[in-house]
Amino acid sequence: MAKCPEIKHPFAYYTQKKVTNIDIGTILSDAYRDWAWGDGRNEFPEELFCEDYEGDIYLKHKIADFFKGLNIVNQREFTKEIEALKKIRPHSIVTTNYDNIINNIFPDYEVIVGQQIIRLANGSIGEIFKIHGSCDEPESIVINKNDYDIFLSKKKYLSAKLLTFFSEHPLIFIDYSIEDENIKEILSDIDEILSEGGGLISNIYILHRDADLNDNAYPSREALIPIDNNKSIRVKRIVSNDFTWVFDAFSDNPTINNFDPKVLRALLARSYKLIRTDIPKNPVQIDYKRLSSIANESNELPRLYGITDASTPEAFNSNYPFSLTRLGQALGFKGWHGANDLLQNVKEITGVDLKSSDNKYHCAIMNGEIKMSSRYSNEEKELLILVKDGKKFSLDMG
Repeated sequence: MAKCPEIKHPFAYYTQKKVTNIDIGTILSDAYRDWAWGDGRNEFPEELFCEDYEGDIYLKHKIADFFKGLNIVNQREFTKEIEALKKIRPHSIVTTNYDNIINNIFPDYEVIVGQQIIRLANGSIGEIFKIHGSCDEPESIVINKNDYDIFLSKKKYLSAKLLTFFSEHPLIFIDYSIEDENIKEILSDIDEILSEGGGLISNIYILHRDADLNDNAYPSREALIPIDNNKSIRVKRIVSNDFTWVFDAFSDNPTINNFDPKVLRALLARSYKLIRTDIPKNPVQIDYKRLSSIANESNELPRLYGITDASTPEAFNSNYPFSLTRLGQALGFKGWHGANDLLQNVKEITGVDLKSSDNKYHCAIMNGEIKMSSRYSNEEKELLILVKDGKKFSLDMG
């Protein structure tokens, strides 16, 4: 990235003068605008030179280009942590980062940029909220005083949205410096509702990485975050040189467990529209008797959605529809031998005998007093198709 000659001083010069990060962003925005309209014009796309864009678009364009090329350095070093993070399957993710690293870690989550969160009509799940903008939308990036003023004017609406998450789910700041003034403002709003008399907010965690931490260290388990001149909030603090165990602990009770968040979002949005618009305005035929039953009986709505209680015979047959013979036939064999051979291949490759326990692929049931009968799931069929075709596969035993 070419260096802007209009920037006369290094960053340390402004910090020594006690210039805030927000005001430094404004200074840099002005410098890049002057450069773009002068000797640096060839550094920017021609379409940016029109009245449709604000003057800060040139700095934002360069920032976006930089973050688009950003990736995890030494990815192998962090493989275990990333895999553990994925298993948390959080309700939602809120980030002030511009880059797309979190998008790649959670590819099934929908990205909501900037103030779009305010316009969401219904409760959300499986979404990434980029509250300070995204490198995919350079104009959305929050970097200077004007951006922060706009953000601040909408802050109450954003806080109200986020409060619906924080009141029901833990909030985890992952290796994040709580110095951003807008984050402090949002935390202040949360504190007004969730905290009692300066007490500990028990469902907010600060995760801090300390590479030099040793077994003899005993870091503080709480953190004080100043949110204005006269007030701080207390939250839980976890210090570690490896976040894998922390993520493993949170993943023990995932919000979205083995279910596609895209399906959940679509189901939620359609249900919201049905209740908010379709039923009151009667554009669809309505069985009011069925609706009353759904409202009064806790097991009726899951049936409507095709969700069954795993303890019922109907649910078991739905989850494990194959005997070994039928599984073999579904895989193109005449009987059970082919499927059994593939199961043995899985055992030899992975060391896991899927038939030795109840899991998402296999379940054993009593057939008489002493005889066990095995049943197999659609996941088992899909797995054995990969094995049969000689393709790579992995087991999900969670």
